[in-house]
Amino acid sequence: MDLTEFRSSLAAAAPPVAVSLPLQALWWDAKGDWDKAHECAQAEPGPTGDAVHAYLHRKEPDLSNARYWYNRAGRTPATGTLDQEWDALATELLAG
Repeated sequence: MDLTEFRSSLAAAAPPVAVSLPLQALWWDAKGDWDKAHECAQAEPGPTGDAVHAYLHRKEPDLSNARYWYNRAGRTPATGTLDQEWDALATELLAG
């Protein structure tokens, strides 16, 4: 699946079955369900979950909490727009 297909899946009622929890988090975020997105990000204990978790707290906005999660993910805090960060995360996770 590529980014275009992933974005097209937003027309459905639920995320694609085969995608990871961090991608599910991004999917729910794009659908406007921050709480469900946060739940999915928290359920993934690795750095990809941490990176999406950081994005979600940046969006909230809770920047100090976001910085904590960026640090856990081993990433520099994002400085672009939220849409740019969402696209970059989704592209990275889809390629992974």
